[in-house]
Amino acid sequence: MKGAWEARGGRTVRLPFTDRAEAGRVLAERLVPLGLENALVLALPRGGVPVGYEIARRLAEPGRPAALSVLVTRKIGYPPQPELGVGAISEGGEPVFDHSLLQRLSLDEGDLAATVTAERAELARRVKAYRGDRPPPPVEDRPVIVVDDGLATGGTARAALRAVRSQKPSRLVLAAPVGAAETVRAMEAEADDLVVLAAPWAFRAVGQWYRDFDQLSDADVVAWLARAEAVRPPKGRG
Repeated sequence: MKGAWEARGGRTVRLPFTDRAEAGRVLAERLVPLGLENALVLALPRGGVPVGYEIARRLAEPGRPAALSVLVTRKIGYPPQPELGVGAISEGGEPVFDHSLLQRLSLDEGDLAATVTAERAELARRVKAYRGDRPPPPVEDRPVIVVDDGLATGGTARAALRAVRSQKPSRLVLAAPVGAAETVRAMEAEADDLVVLAAPWAFRAVGQWYRDFDQLSDADVVAWLARAEAVRPPKGRG
């Protein structure tokens, strides 16, 4: 769907984005005025990583590598229909469920124990693939930007934000190029700052807002993280 959409703050953004990298560059410029010194960018893999790379590169401080890492999340699907998310889990956090949806489906958290166990195992596999044996970067007393390529239901982003919040960052920001209007509104209470370029009501899926929305592999994620390690702005910048 093409067109110019009014973003938060009264600015406009033209959709669809060319790709995640372009979206990340535009999003980064909206984050600069927040003054997030020494910010850590935590991208939700896989799709959030190219977006997060552009943000981390733009905010990188002189003489330091771009501060980009991943925060692995997994959707908890309704067992008979796994694409229907009834909750989510993030590394470092507990499962977060959509209790109103569980009630409509006549489920309780105990009914999803096997699904949660399976998603924990896949989460651990991805953490190993992306970070190896390295611990996650420290969060306490530091501004953190949680990044995804779009917010559909917001389930995984909510789980990620709550996991990060428990680690006491000095400021918690959620950033995404696009999000469903009702989801963006619902996420306002989860972060100190919410930066979303466009929040259309006619929202079916994140991919509809990108011309190029190729699926990414684990190898792609590792490559983006390696690129970020190599980004060191000149010491005289700024």
